[in-house]
Parts: sequence; C-alpha cells; structure tokens
Amino acid sequence: MVTTGTAPQSPDLARLLAGHRPQGPAESADHARARALADAPDAWDRGTPLHFTASALIVHPPTRRVLLRWHVRQQAWLQVGGHGDPGETLPLDIALREGLEETGLTDLTPWPDAALVHLAVVPVPASPVEPAHEHADLRFLLATGTPDDARPENPASPLEWLTVEEARERTTEENLRETLDRAARLLG
Repeated sequence: MVTTGTAPQSPDLARLLAGHRPQGPAESADHARARALADAPDAWDRGTPLHFTASALIVHPPTRRVLLRWHVRQQAWLQVGGHGDPGETLPLDIALREGLEETGLTDLTPWPDAALVHLAVVPVPASPVEPAHEHADLRFLLATGTPDDARPENPASPLEWLTVEEARERTTEENLRETLDRAARLLG
C-alpha cells in the first residue's frame, strides 16, 4: 500500500476541480464525488476504496492521431496514466510522468492547455494483491511533436497510434470513448 501522508490536498487539485465543468449527468456525479474526495487526507492513497489517479490521452495534432496503450491488468486499450508516486499530488505532473514512463516520449506538453479534459470514476477489478476499488481519474490531453519516438514501457504493453475513430473501435471502455470524443472536438 502506498500512503501519501495526511497533509491537506494541493490547492492546485481544488482549483483544477473547481474550474472543471462536467458534461452530462454521469460526469456531474463523478465530479461531486471527486470534489468530496479532494478534502480527504488520503485522496491519493491507492489502499482506499476510491482514490485519485491521473491520465492523459496523447495526441499528435498535425495528424489528428491519438496513442493508446495495451493495459495488461485491465485487458483493454487505454490512455496512459496511473497512480501518483508517494508524495505526488499534482495531477498534471503525474500524467506527464506516467506519459514519459509508458511511452518514452520526452516532449509531452499539455494541449491545447493544462485544463482537465474529462473526469471519470472507473471501477478496477480485484487482483491477487488488492481488492476491487475505484479510480477518480483526472484526464488531460498531452501533445507530442515526435510520434515516431514512442516506445512501449515493456513488450506486454504495446502502443498504437490511431485515428480517433479507430481508437473508439479499439477500446471497450465507454468512458474512454467520451475522452476520445472530447479530443476529437479539440483536434478539429
């Protein structure tokens, strides 16, 4: 179990959530849960039934392609991202670190800005080492100018550059399809 301590949550998290405008009833409900969670001292603690994670859909704006990663535990094509390391509580920094670790891309930058693009509470099935739980996933868009430099973190987690339409077909996760739809609107 990773514990991030009992310090109050970052004002950046509170500001990020306060500035996000949910779209639709599902995200509104998730947003309310996330705002309540933000006040908890263990909001990033992966040992709790509901905790924050941060992720990103990596985009290459000139080609309007997105990068998906095979997630072995979830058995699904997903965006990059994950848990904060001990002491990490800045969602965008976590998404950037995870993006670098999972793709090797060194030029990732928030796109078109650093705003939260989507917030989704997603179920995570039990594993041999942890019970079923939920992630309050804070999602960003990150752009790269060097898509051909993407390298998988390991052979079991390949990466694929896809059009938004191909990515929608590839994923089985409806919440990721919503993130993809939002990216498509921004990509034009």
